[in-house]
Amino acid sequence: MKTLAAALAATAALSGAAQEKPFAIAIHGGSGTITRTTLTPEREAAFRAVLGEALEAGRRVLAAGGASLDAVVAAVRVMEDSPLFNAGRGAVFTNEGTNEMDASIMDGRARRAGAVAGVTTVKNPIEAARAVMEKSRHVLLAGRGADQFAKEQGLEIVEPAYCRTEERWKQLERARERDRMPMDHDAPKKSGALEVDEKFGTVGAVALDQAGNLAAATSTGGLTNKRFGRVGDSPIVGAGTWAENESVAVSATGTGEMFMRGVAAHDIAALVKYKGLAPQKAADEVLEKVRAIGGRGGVVVLDRSGEAVFSFTTEGMYRGFAGATARPEIHIFR
Repeated sequence: MKTLAAALAATAALSGAAQEKPFAIAIHGGSGTITRTTLTPEREAAFRAVLGEALEAGRRVLAAGGASLDAVVAAVRVMEDSPLFNAGRGAVFTNEGTNEMDASIMDGRARRAGAVAGVTTVKNPIEAARAVMEKSRHVLLAGRGADQFAKEQGLEIVEPAYCRTEERWKQLERARERDRMPMDHDAPKKSGALEVDEKFGTVGAVALDQAGNLAAATSTGGLTNKRFGRVGDSPIVGAGTWAENESVAVSATGTGEMFMRGVAAHDIAALVKYKGLAPQKAADEVLEKVRAIGGRGGVVVLDRSGEAVFSFTTEGMYRGFAGATARPEIHIFR
């Protein structure tokens, strides 16, 4: 009887320990000139509502013992389904009046990754990116081939008109009139050959599950009025997305060309892994490197302990965090 009692006690202890395993999720919905003077109370409430829904979608997966990959997809999918964010349904228009979407995902356990660029008929590009990772031998598929692959995998396909919103169309008309290529908002500033918008409308999520695995996911509609099949950093593994259990998970938003040139997401992970920098210091340092070559934006970073940090060189960033014990938090302004 003593042996049985001891076994039961040990089992109970293990069960309790399992329930206490950390998990966490952090999300972002873009960065830029986001201040209380540029965002009406009604608009702020709308953004907070969707961010809260996305955060809770991912948190539920993790709390039930689900995988970090499932959590980041669940969170990003909510933001892709909202017209408020420049991803999925809210994607901006190209110069030709079409919507071309990019997304990527990375599994920190085995450093598997998948991405799509320039898709036009996939309802949730992040699901297409995951399908590339799990059901193909490739990492990145683009254009019509990526759309065809998604259809063959049984993903939800929509008519191009699904992404059309009046607000995005008006943005394109203004951009065409002024021959501009803004990021996702009004009041652009000139930066070399580009006019850089004051809100970078990419969405993303990073998560740690109870098994200790990290994952990251990023999705975007790109630039308003973009031409020539332009692709930014969001579907580029190492630039806009990175995850490895030995360091951190990262999702970025900002001036895509500069984040690619700086290999920003991987650089953050490398500083943590090889130099032993704290995630916050690593993120801040890399964003300063990006700033030095003319880029702005932000990142969300999650480490192996479930600690999330946010860094951005803009006035604000839509962001949120939830953990096993921490109450969900949503922030917009600096």
